[in-house]
Amino acid sequence: MATITVPTRRRAALPTGRAARKLLALALISVVLVPMANSRWPNAAWPRHLTVDLSAPLSSASNWVIDNRDTHPLFLYFFGYISNAVVLTVRAVYLALLAAGWPGVTVLAAAVAHRVAGTRLAVGTAAAFLACGALGMWVPTMQTLALMVVAVLASVAVGFVLGLGAGLSDRLHRALRPVLDTMQVLPAFAYLLPVVLVFGIGVPAAVLATVVYAAPPMARLTALGLRGADPEVLEAVESLGATSRQRLLTARLPLARKELLLGLNQTIMMALSMAVIASVIGAGGLGDRVYQALASVDVGAALAAGIPIVLLAVVLDRITAAAGDRGDTRPAPAGLLYALAATVAVTLAARLLGRLDWPAAWTLDFAEPVNRAVDWMTAHLYSGVPVVGGTADWAGHFTTWVLDPLRDGLQWLPWWAVLLVVAALAWLIGTWRTALTAVLAMAAIGVLGVWEPALDTLSQVLAAVAVTLVLGFATGVAAARSDRVERALRPVLDVFQTMPQFVYLIPVVALFGVGRAPAVAAAVVYALPAVVRITAQGLRQVDPAALESARSLGATGRQQLWQVQLPLARPALLLAFNQGVVLVLAVVIIGGLVGGGALGYDVAFGLAQGDLATGLVAGAAIVCLGLMLDRVTQPTERRTGKGA
Repeated sequence: MATITVPTRRRAALPTGRAARKLLALALISVVLVPMANSRWPNAAWPRHLTVDLSAPLSSASNWVIDNRDTHPLFLYFFGYISNAVVLTVRAVYLALLAAGWPGVTVLAAAVAHRVAGTRLAVGTAAAFLACGALGMWVPTMQTLALMVVAVLASVAVGFVLGLGAGLSDRLHRALRPVLDTMQVLPAFAYLLPVVLVFGIGVPAAVLATVVYAAPPMARLTALGLRGADPEVLEAVESLGATSRQRLLTARLPLARKELLLGLNQTIMMALSMAVIASVIGAGGLGDRVYQALASVDVGAALAAGIPIVLLAVVLDRITAAAGDRGDTRPAPAGLLYALAATVAVTLAARLLGRLDWPAAWTLDFAEPVNRAVDWMTAHLYSGVPVVGGTADWAGHFTTWVLDPLRDGLQWLPWWAVLLVVAALAWLIGTWRTALTAVLAMAAIGVLGVWEPALDTLSQVLAAVAVTLVLGFATGVAAARSDRVERALRPVLDVFQTMPQFVYLIPVVALFGVGRAPAVAAAVVYALPAVVRITAQGLRQVDPAALESARSLGATGRQQLWQVQLPLARPALLLAFNQGVVLVLAVVIIGGLVGGGALGYDVAFGLAQGDLATGLVAGAAIVCLGLMLDRVTQPTERRTGKGA
């Protein structure tokens, strides 16, 4: 069989000659620098004289905030007003939801879904809200929904303003990019400590932490939509004498409608995931139920609270996605009025009948059978399984054979060798600026004095990413090549992608015990859906002409995959790799709560003890680690006329 040649016009990536020149340059640099570094710094540990101790200034700042939080004008007349406004707004939304009762809220949600996407989604939306009540979680669901409404509106407003500025100003776009990069790679847990320090435990801190976490996607996608507007349309509008404001309102924003709605969609998803994490600082609602279940390793209670979060996420995802797919942009005040009228009518009828509260007789005992199933699995699968061993044995073997050697190997390498490897990887996949950013980010970890814990975290991330990529690429290929597999996987991926991060920790702890292996397992399960989706989408979007050409030459299905689809889908595969790394890092950090140790433990300890120095230093190290991993896994194209 003849070898299938991929068309050269679709070859993305580094030309062989340029990659070879980079490798040669790296070899020459290593020959010069390695002997010098080895003679100057023979030990693997980061030199103590190159570290900066931030504990004293951070402790002083923390003490000043605590001492002045109740008396200083900044807190009384600025942060205090913000806190009061958040509390009043969330409470007003919550009371409105309770006043509407379960019939009114269900009808309103179904009516909005029907207006946006039709009858099928309306029925699914109504079923989702009824399921929340049937699980005995109606009141916590309304608490979470009230917090979500306020947090999402604030996130969208902040993100839209930032994105609007970045979309219209190149200077602001360049200034915001590193800020948004940092906010994207900073795990949600790290946001909580400074917010709690200023606002204390409660709803205001939870809402503001959610806003900080969920606003970047809206800002990025708003800027992307505005900057990607069709130049010909803008020129036509300008030729008609339109002002800058008119061009924005009549051309740029309508053309960016899909990006804006996608930004809304992503903001909602991130806000929901943050709602559970924010339960640590008093957010209440469903997140608090999940967190309490985690503390007692109650899988049934965790799923009973986690399923409504998944249902809310799926419903909101479908509604916003359907709004983005609509071709018209005409407002529909009549549809909204009908929805409000139906809601008011149903609410009044329910109030007259005394049916506003969810009936206790309609509640299902979901937790008990789940816990019985988990107990059976723990009793029969945890240990003592003939031949294959139990899950505890697997976790122990994975720790002994993979995690420990990987951690010990990274910590055995001299610190300058780690920086050299990071520079080499980043330069090979990007430019010298990419390599410089990655090296500086990694060096900052050493300067902060958390070099060894960071390498421990890095070992867990690398192990989890390797497992995620093997499973994700294999599953994504199967989904791309079979419509039946893709349809079967879609609801499973929806559930796994929208399940809160905390929920994953509970079953893995029940099955694998406490330690680094459960943290890695939870990270794999959390990151897998994104890798599968991006891989399958990239393979499905390969140029049909290239596949038809391969088939006409007699290529087998395997040859089409390896010689056509995978090479042409390389950008999507690299994006899947990058997203897998970012998502794995987020959950590995939360794994510090279940024995993952390293930087995750430092962040959790700092939050629990109010230790700003420990928590913020670990959070800053996580940002640097995430930035480095992002740079070495995301290709950067070389600008024309400049060397890489």
